[in-house]
Amino acid sequence: MRAFGRAHPIWTAILGVLALALLYLIFAVWPEWLIDAIGRKKVFLNALFNGITLGGLYFLVASGFTLIFGLMRNVNLAHGSLYLMGGYIGYFVADWTGLWLLAFPVAFVVVAIVGVLMQIFVFRRMEGEDLRQTLVTIGISIVLADLMLWSFGGDFYNITPPEWLSGPLETGLVTSERVRRSGEVVTSYLKYPMVRIVIFAASVVIGIAMWLLLNKTRVGMLIRAGVDDRDMLSATGARIQLVFVGVFAFGAGLAGLAGVVGGTFQSVAPGEDTRFLLASLVVVIVGGMGSIPGAALGALLIGLAEQFGSVYFPTYAVVLTFLIMVVVLAFRPQGLLGRS
Repeated sequence: MRAFGRAHPIWTAILGVLALALLYLIFAVWPEWLIDAIGRKKVFLNALFNGITLGGLYFLVASGFTLIFGLMRNVNLAHGSLYLMGGYIGYFVADWTGLWLLAFPVAFVVVAIVGVLMQIFVFRRMEGEDLRQTLVTIGISIVLADLMLWSFGGDFYNITPPEWLSGPLETGLVTSERVRRSGEVVTSYLKYPMVRIVIFAASVVIGIAMWLLLNKTRVGMLIRAGVDDRDMLSATGARIQLVFVGVFAFGAGLAGLAGVVGGTFQSVAPGEDTRFLLASLVVVIVGGMGSIPGAALGALLIGLAEQFGSVYFPTYAVVLTFLIMVVVLAFRPQGLLGRS
């Protein structure tokens, strides 16, 4: 951060002012003129929290995608189908067993196995052939989407969390204050769904664990070395194919796990695979290929853009997402935290 501040003093000052303004909007009691200009503080805070938690969901999907696409250079356009598959698996596991937490490991393992099969029988046979990988995985995604539509129909499925996560949590953030005739000041506080906060916290833990795995362990060193120079690493005796199968399985499993999260946040339905594949592509482009912190930053920006756009600019909500991507590509083509 100090190096960035010395290299870009103007941008540092701008970011500092924006951070102070955001802190004021979150913690201060809004005056009437600000409410007239922006709207109720409760609406703003809900959009902010929804954007952050949606960013956590996008990160879970995009982090697996950035491992497969950004690090391994495998163009897997069936990643959205893996997300949707995990959502369906998680719904039926939670529905049949009544155990919401059990849906996560089951979806992770099943979708990871599908990822292993894809890596062995598809990607290993066409390494370095981006166009073939693109066309084949598009075909796989279409087949998987039709099979899931045939199996589960076109209904919307919602994964119900346990009772201890179903209620709201009082955040302590003031949304409004009003004075009664008696002179008593009545303060209203923001309440937010407990399940969203818990799942977002879990996504933060997963992100930190992934960063530590890639940057502070021997396995992470092998992965990064295999991406940079696969032949040299193979010459040292490392079983690079086994490492890559494991990475692909982990990335696919994360997509399946994210499907359970998405089914709990929103719903599982046909078409969600395309939506989350597109979101993953945008997040990876904005954040930078192969960068876990970049995926987190990109997911946060896209999640906030979607939620604030839907609240304050409903007509142009979709445009905001792509506007961010265009600006990043124009000024930093490798992504915000990507390597040159």
